[in-house]
Amino acid sequence: MMENTNASSKGYFILLGFSNWPHLEVVLFLVVLIFYLMTLTGNLFIIILSYLDSHLHTPMYFFLSNLSFVDLCYTTSSIPQFLVNLWGPEKTISYAGCMIQLYFALALGTTECVLLVVMSYDRYAAVCRPLHYTVLMHPRFCRLLAVASWLSGFTTSALHSSFTFWVPRCGHHKVDHFFCEVPALLQLSCVDTHANELTLMVMSSIFVLIPLILILTSYGAIARAVLRMQSTT
Repeated sequence: MMENTNASSKGYFILLGFSNWPHLEVVLFLVVLIFYLMTLTGNLFIIILSYLDSHLHTPMYFFLSNLSFVDLCYTTSSIPQFLVNLWGPEKTISYAGCMIQLYFALALGTTECVLLVVMSYDRYAAVCRPLHYTVLMHPRFCRLLAVASWLSGFTTSALHSSFTFWVPRCGHHKVDHFFCEVPALLQLSCVDTHANELTLMVMSSIFVLIPLILILTSYGAIARAVLRMQSTT
């Protein structure tokens, strides 16, 4: 099949990244490595502390530890490969590696968006419905929300990444990016990709714009509730 021949004939992609500025690659390597290690350390600290401290066994810290784990996995899905490409002249990534990187980047990014909505709802319930908070945010319900966030991310990514990799590329394998991303991979296509672009726009609306609106709505309600309170309260 065409999609198999155009990818498997090369068996790899070349991530161009910052190859046009080779003198900057050493500096970028050090900067990215420092921030990556800081991200790992900070997120691991939050996860471990939320698990060990019984006072933090609350819905807020449960979701925060989930968010930290998502962030840890999200950065790890692309940054190590980016560091390898910055360190030496080798800029390639295998076809399978590119598929895995794209899948997890989409899945974890979507999961993070949904988790942020869940966390905003948790804060809304805590501030605006304090008397009903323990009922609304029951531990079982919190676990269901977390599972739903993860499932929505990985299910959506399975559909979207498969649509991206089924697009014929006719031997093109130079990706103008530092990791495997949908728009960069669609640029390699030798056929019309309007359907893929429309799918990307719809998915972005569902998992970026709608969560953003819900988050702003939740925190808007929280702000109104706080402003109504008397200063002594």
